[in-house]
Amino acid sequence: MQACPLCHNVAAVAFFEDRLRPYFQCQQCALIFADPAFQLSAEQEKKVYQQHQNTPLDQGYRQFLNRLAIPLVTKLTAPPLYGLDFGSGPGPTLSIMLSEMGYNMTIYDPYFAYEPAVLRQQYDFVTCTEAIEHFNTPAKEWGQLVNMVKTGGWLGIMTKLAPSTDDFAHWYYKNDPTHVSFFSRETFRYLAQRDGLEVEFVGNDVILLRKTQ
Repeated sequence: MQACPLCHNVAAVAFFEDRLRPYFQCQQCALIFADPAFQLSAEQEKKVYQQHQNTPLDQGYRQFLNRLAIPLVTKLTAPPLYGLDFGSGPGPTLSIMLSEMGYNMTIYDPYFAYEPAVLRQQYDFVTCTEAIEHFNTPAKEWGQLVNMVKTGGWLGIMTKLAPSTDDFAHWYYKNDPTHVSFFSRETFRYLAQRDGLEVEFVGNDVILLRKTQ
C-alpha cells in the first residue's frame, strides 16, 4: 500500500499496472496516482514540456482553452479583476486571452515562469489548465491553488477526469510519463467538501470551484 500524495490517507491500494508503471488509488479521496518510484526527474520533465508547440498564435489552441475561459468568465464580475494562471508552460496563452478580455493576469510555472512571490498573493480567480495531472506532490500544489483564491473567488481547472477501472487500461491520458495524478469527479467532490468549495463540472475536462469560506 502507498500513502496518498493528495490527502495523505494510508489506504491507497494497487489499482492497475502496465508496461510503464504501477498505479494506486486512494480509498478516501479516489485519486489515482502513478507509483512515485517511476517519476521523471525535473530535468527529464522539462525536456518533455519544451517539446510542446502551443503558442498564442495557434487558433486551435485558443479554441481549446476557451472551453475553460468562456464558462469561467461567465462566473466573474466585470473587469478589472486579478487572476493567476498556474502552470502556464513554455508558451503562455490563457493569460493572454484573459488579458485581452480586460483581466489583470499574472503567470506562474515552476520551469518557465518561476516567480515564487506570486504564490504568496491572493487573486480573484486562479486557472490551472492541463497542469494538475503533472503534480508530483498534489497536496502541496492543491493547497497553493486554494490558498491563492480570495473568498468568493474562483478556481478553474482543466484536466481529463479519470475514468472507471475498466476504461483506465485503454485511457491514452495515462501514457504520458509526466502525467502522474489523475483526478475524478469523486476526488473533486471530496476536496470541495473538505476545503470549503462549491464545485461545478463543465463537460468531461473542465472543473469550476468557488471558494465559499
